[in-house]
Amino acid sequence: MATLLHLDSSLFPEAASTSRSVTAAFRQAWEEQHPDGTVIHRDLATDPVPHLDALTASAGFAAPGDHTAEQAAAFAPRLELIEQLENADAVLIGAPMLNFTIPSPLKAWLDQVILMGRTAPAEASSVRGTPVYVVASRGGSYAPGTPREGYEYVQNYLQAVLGDMLGMTVEFIVPELTSAHSNPAMAELIPLAEASKARAHEEAVTKGKAAAAKAAA
Repeated sequence: MATLLHLDSSLFPEAASTSRSVTAAFRQAWEEQHPDGTVIHRDLATDPVPHLDALTASAGFAAPGDHTAEQAAAFAPRLELIEQLENADAVLIGAPMLNFTIPSPLKAWLDQVILMGRTAPAEASSVRGTPVYVVASRGGSYAPGTPREGYEYVQNYLQAVLGDMLGMTVEFIVPELTSAHSNPAMAELIPLAEASKARAHEEAVTKGKAAAAKAAA
């Protein structure tokens, strides 16, 4: 059976979170297409992983047989996260833009699963080729040609880390202008925001079905 690893990182519940609603649409499509598959869901906002500390990081540079008792205890949770990623046939990540970049709980997860000599570098990565679908929602627009194009640190960063560093195959779904409903200055953009969200949901369903079919084949 194929396994989908689903990570959400929005600070807000699904009713108030575009990224959560779109990842939910992807996941539902996956489950409908592949009802016998497995979905592992972790809400990084409510169930965060610990930030990488010196003891855990140092254990990553030592052979397991050389670990001290303290290093072994610190490294065990990190190893569990890495193995969970390695065992996934596809990965789904909700990555809303927060202050121009990803939420800190998602960054903490990335720091835990990036391990030189195992998941990195890309040429020898244990997760090389694994498809990862990122829902990169944002309150405004940072598309090429927009005034804030240079402030786009979500897609650029995640492509560099997931794609270039870990060798995963990255696809983005980008609902934008999500602040239009709450920001009076953006009120005239509400129709564009609604259209963007609708396209994102449609894309999530399409990609979810295709990902499930590919993983189950």
